[in-house]
Amino acid sequence: MFSFSLRLMIVRHLVRALTLGLCLFALAFTSARAQNAADLVKVELLAEPAAIVPGEPFSVGVKLTMKQHWHTYWRNPGDSGEPTQVTWKLPQGFSAGDIEWPAPSLIRVGPAANFGYEGETILLARITPPRDLAPGTTANLAADVGYLVCEKICIPGEASVSLAVPVAQPGAPSQTNVLFDAARGKLPQPSPWNATFGTDAKTITLSLHASDLRGDAIRSATFFPYDNSLIENAPKQILRNDGQTTQITIERSQIAKTIPKAIDGVLVLEEDIGGKTVPHAFAIEATPSAGPAAGEGGMTLLYAMMFALIAGVILNFMPCVFPVLSIKILHLTEQRAETPRRVRLHGIAYALGILACFTILAGVLYGLRAGGAEIGWGFQLQSPLMVASLAFILFALALSLSGILAVGASLTRVGGSRLLQQGGLPGSFFAGVLATVVATPCTAPFMGASIGFALVQPFAVGLAVFLALGLGLALPFLILAFVPGLQRLLPKPGRWMETLKQLLAFPLYATVAWLIWVLSFQVGATGLLAALAALVLIAFGAWAYGLSQGHASGARRAFQGLTAIALAGVVALAVVIDLNRPTESTAQAASSKAGYEAFSQQKLDALLASGQPVFVNMTAAWCITCLVNERTALSTGAVREVFGSKRIAYLKGDWTNRNPEITRLLEKFGRSGVPLYVLYRSGSEPVVLPQILTQSLVLDALKQI
Repeated sequence: MFSFSLRLMIVRHLVRALTLGLCLFALAFTSARAQNAADLVKVELLAEPAAIVPGEPFSVGVKLTMKQHWHTYWRNPGDSGEPTQVTWKLPQGFSAGDIEWPAPSLIRVGPAANFGYEGETILLARITPPRDLAPGTTANLAADVGYLVCEKICIPGEASVSLAVPVAQPGAPSQTNVLFDAARGKLPQPSPWNATFGTDAKTITLSLHASDLRGDAIRSATFFPYDNSLIENAPKQILRNDGQTTQITIERSQIAKTIPKAIDGVLVLEEDIGGKTVPHAFAIEATPSAGPAAGEGGMTLLYAMMFALIAGVILNFMPCVFPVLSIKILHLTEQRAETPRRVRLHGIAYALGILACFTILAGVLYGLRAGGAEIGWGFQLQSPLMVASLAFILFALALSLSGILAVGASLTRVGGSRLLQQGGLPGSFFAGVLATVVATPCTAPFMGASIGFALVQPFAVGLAVFLALGLGLALPFLILAFVPGLQRLLPKPGRWMETLKQLLAFPLYATVAWLIWVLSFQVGATGLLAALAALVLIAFGAWAYGLSQGHASGARRAFQGLTAIALAGVVALAVVIDLNRPTESTAQAASSKAGYEAFSQQKLDALLASGQPVFVNMTAAWCITCLVNERTALSTGAVREVFGSKRIAYLKGDWTNRNPEITRLLEKFGRSGVPLYVLYRSGSEPVVLPQILTQSLVLDALKQI
């Protein structure tokens, strides 16, 4: 026996089919009495400029004016109907972009629901003329427009429209500019909020993570998907707002067996402003969410934690973490003489340092995002003061390994802090903290999806993902500490350790050089000079402190005073670094020389509107994966040749310093940090490339254009 809900679904679809069938029946047998479609819809072709400028794109509009109570259809018509079709007939060398659809209205016809337009609407398009047009001539633009106009019956119609536009230098604005401004005002605007979705067997729930939306002011919300088989169109969509998140629950179509990886469409919110209802339309692209309400279309908390664990293990092999791992390997070798219990305690202390640091990092990140900051993974290295401080700490550690800063024979006392000398366990704890700090510039495979998921969840859920990432980072050392058989593979302690200790200082020096290079992108020449001077003062302070260890009390105090003066100078110089910033013109000049354009959302939108393919590279100076990808895949001659031959615009977004536009684009694709590589193609969905690139992988993606 069929369940009641299944019988109801079958009846609903039969009614819709019958409604559409009656429309076709009426069309077939009452055509003699039916009104002419041309009497119901007036079609006009409009151009925004009074004259065309050679090579400069301009907007045209197909204006449809419907008779009262009649309607035409949006790109997804709903339960029945057909979208308006525009076939361009343009002079040689002209090209037309995609139709820009205004936000639709919900039009109910019996038990069915359609998406379309009543009254009048203007379908905009972008036309690009050739550069060799001769001023003084005339360009004849034409289009064939096919439409379906409906009320109680549906009548197909066709119209051929044309327009002659002179070719000249920019002149006076045409009389239709007001119409075009109004038409653009009805286009969906990019959503200012991050959107996710979850599914179950019967519903799809869209979530807008927007604390600035007042629930008491929103009168209704209607989501119009681009996919016409995704939802049941007629049932009322349920709106909820808890002050932080706005949710729209929609009945899921029983036709669609699977849910896509992203749901896109137009969300129309009706707001009460002074007793008047004002509609606002936003283009929404929702990515899967997870947690208790997620279905098969989204990532679950279990999968996110598993991916984070794997990503944490991989982070151990990234260049960012290598210097700290080198020290910990030497720690393990030195600790072979200790009891197994003591070695295990070192492993636990190291793991606790990592987990404590990840907990603090998650708390700060969530707190700043709740306050409106648009930041993601690695946000702390967008601060010049943090980058400089990390460079100073690693430089002091390197001096200690080189023997210049003598603080004792044991590596557990690296850095001179009393905390690192208490039985070695605090040293292991703070080594874990340091490993976390230097790991944050890196993004490992599996990490983007898991952290991107975590940042749109409540804090408790997100913290679980962050801790899984930290556990993955600590896991290799924990395994070494708890498996005695693996410890036996390490060499026995000996005099060779002093040589190895000094050798391991050089990866730290290299990391310091890299951090100073990163700093050069964040501060001006004065800030960079201050950072270099601070390194000199640290070296001087380390030398003075070392001399103080072998002298009597009077000389010791003098040398320790010099050390204190040097440290005070470092603090003063750190203030200079933090207050210094580079000029915008410097970054723009660098980008033009390198063969790319600096990313901005406005520039991306303009290129896409013109129909040009675009490759977007989101990177940062502190992201080593990004730098390797650029050297080995994106900057090769073969890739650059394809960019040029196919006229692919190359936009590069530098996230070294904080940039809200880059953060929003990262979140749009479910990422919390760089790298991100997106290929935009005219008329197709954007393609997201993997985080680790090869030349062949990039070339294969570019073949799709």
